[in-house]
Formats: sequence, structure tokens, C-alpha cells
Amino acid sequence: MNLEARKIEFIQEFLQLQSAETISKLEKILLNEKSGTPVFEPMTQEELESRIAQSESDFKNNRFKYSSQLQAKYD
Repeated sequence: MNLEARKIEFIQEFLQLQSAETISKLEKILLNEKSGTPVFEPMTQEELESRIAQSESDFKNNRFKYSSQLQAKYD
């Protein structure tokens, strides 16, 4: 499928969307693409390992919340 056909298919699918949240996500992606801002900036191996170590330390020292606590806060 060529680029023009893909664009038309995408637009047709987009026009059928009913979710405002999904449309907002697609708008954000488009704006980021136009501005050159990366949508996702991958972590380095060192950053990942540091975050894992911090998470493990937090868990061992009881510095965490259960998902039910977070959900109750925002309900």
C-alpha cells in the first residue's frame, strides 16, 4: 500500500473514532512530530538500573502505595 492510500485509510479510521481520549493522544503525537519533540525518550542502561535499584530500596523500606490506595485518592 502506498503512502497516499495509507493516509486515506488512516483518515477514514480517524473519522470513526468516538473516544475523545484517543483523539487527544493522536493530536499530541501529531504536534510532537511537527515540533520535532520526541514522543518517547528511551532510558540508558544506567538510568534503568538506577531506577530498578531505587524501586527495590523503596519496596524494602515500605515506601510504596497499593494500587487500591491510589485509585481511592482519584475516585
